[in-house]
Amino acid sequence: MHKDINTLFECLWKNYLEVTPSAKKVHQLLASSEQGDDIINDHVAFRTFNIAKVGLDKLAAHFLALGYQEKGEYHFEAKKLYAKHFEHQDDTKPKVFISELLVEKCSPALQALVHKMVEQVDEAAVSADDFLYSGTHWQVSHGDYEALLAESEYAAWMAAYGYRANHFTVSVNHLSNFETLESVNQALKDAGFTLNTSGGEIKGSPEVCLEQSSTMADKAEVSFTDGNFAIPSCFYEFARRYPQADGKLYTGFVAASADKIFESTNAKVQCNA
Repeated sequence: MHKDINTLFECLWKNYLEVTPSAKKVHQLLASSEQGDDIINDHVAFRTFNIAKVGLDKLAAHFLALGYQEKGEYHFEAKKLYAKHFEHQDDTKPKVFISELLVEKCSPALQALVHKMVEQVDEAAVSADDFLYSGTHWQVSHGDYEALLAESEYAAWMAAYGYRANHFTVSVNHLSNFETLESVNQALKDAGFTLNTSGGEIKGSPEVCLEQSSTMADKAEVSFTDGNFAIPSCFYEFARRYPQADGKLYTGFVAASADKIFESTNAKVQCNA
């Protein structure tokens, strides 16, 4: 496991850019200077399956070892997902959101495919420094991907991309040139980005102390056992946080909003090229 937080996030970011080239364009669009000092990462998100070898806790261990602490848990019944978020005592470090698919709640066919994939993961790889940006550890066909896609966008994405940051998140609170999430969204649309409109362009509200929006995922070419196919990869999220009753900025997540953010990788919706 990594011993330095900054090194881990640098590796995650580099890996993310490989399949999300539009992220650089987002920085150019929103940053107030070439240095991009006001582009602060609010949180980074990961996906996995609730199978012991690769479960949420195995991913979380990489962050707990770096001083992160478990903070909140979230349930997404319709999507058959469970999630937790983690924060570091140094609040300048990004928050971490990790979700897992509740495999046993899915169809026997999906369960069989997922277990077949996870069986190919080397146990030692899960605790290796690079696990969180190691990609897939299995071979799947595009036919398998399509079969998973018919039941679970989440499972299909995992089959294609495996272990990597599913998205990074710009903290709107820290931007110098933008005060509202609406203005960020407008700048993105004017620049040709497609936004996730599931549940509205902005998910959440000042009343729940969090507003979120996101681009639709880029597309990247994935090598399956039966050929290469361009499919949705990763996306960029934008979050504006509001003070709670005690005056402190809210640091958690809102399940109803996160539920819609998951759909930013939806293959049935137009993605950013």
